[in-house]
Amino acid sequence: MSQGRQGLIWEKPGQDEERFRRYLIVALSRTGICVMLQDRRGDYLFIANLLGDWHVDAGAPPTDESLFGAELASRIAALKQRAVETGKISRMEHETESGRYFEFIVEPLKVDAAGSGDLLTMIVDESENRRHQKLLTTLLREVSHRSKNLMAIIQSLAAQTAKHSWSLPQFLEKFHGRLYSLSHSQDLITDTSWQGAYFEDLVRRQIDTYLPEEQHLVSITGENLLLTPNMSLHVGLALHELAVNAVSYGARVGTEPGITVHCGRTTLDDRDAIEISWIEELPPGRERTEIAPRFGSAVLERIVPKSVNGAADYDIGDSRISYRLVFPADSHS
Repeated sequence: MSQGRQGLIWEKPGQDEERFRRYLIVALSRTGICVMLQDRRGDYLFIANLLGDWHVDAGAPPTDESLFGAELASRIAALKQRAVETGKISRMEHETESGRYFEFIVEPLKVDAAGSGDLLTMIVDESENRRHQKLLTTLLREVSHRSKNLMAIIQSLAAQTAKHSWSLPQFLEKFHGRLYSLSHSQDLITDTSWQGAYFEDLVRRQIDTYLPEEQHLVSITGENLLLTPNMSLHVGLALHELAVNAVSYGARVGTEPGITVHCGRTTLDDRDAIEISWIEELPPGRERTEIAPRFGSAVLERIVPKSVNGAADYDIGDSRISYRLVFPADSHS
């Protein structure tokens, strides 16, 4: 048993050292770490698990230049010199032409009273860690971007809701409902790892919330398109306004013919576009004057279409309420 710098190292007496050596090399090969040992003259004594495209040439003792090339060998020589002069561990990073990242760690090992000794060099493959760091940075930037967009949406909703509210209770009721709609849509976006939300899921969330007893009278037709996060938030908001209208001021569904919600592909200014429509048939005998005029029109006619670079038509007729939203399929604003 011997005392190491990091703890105890135990070996059973009389064991085959070559066996341990083979197993050590196998273990190193699975860690992404290369270990190299040089004596005080700089001659290599041991190299295990050389990484990347580096290799030991057969027939000649290895040198830094033969292993790594002249340019990198020069940097490694300076690193080793610094480690020897300071007596401390020295590190540097290196990126290969293929985009892999390696960390070189050099530690001077004292083997005699004079203080001279061997050099232990470890090369650690940091490529995967760097990839994860870049991915995390990208995700954090995306979260920041989405958060700013969401805050802008909330500010706009607050302003428009206040503008069209006649009392604080009315403002709070409408504003809370719209925030609730955004949270529903955001949940769907999160479920797809920020890819967006499917149209039918957006509709179902609003129908389940505001028309739970009339779900069978709501027909969803067309294509179940995956909408981008920005589209999802605003389409979800439009569906929220229309569902609330149906409960509060519209047909109240209740009886046939109910509501048809459609999603499909079309064109807008010669560009591929997405069309979403809401057709709410009014029951026979329902008078148009009984319907609160253009409730939520600011959201449906201005906020939502502007936010997706599209156009909208909202009409309260004698026999139906209709809403049509068309926006570019590649809208990412």
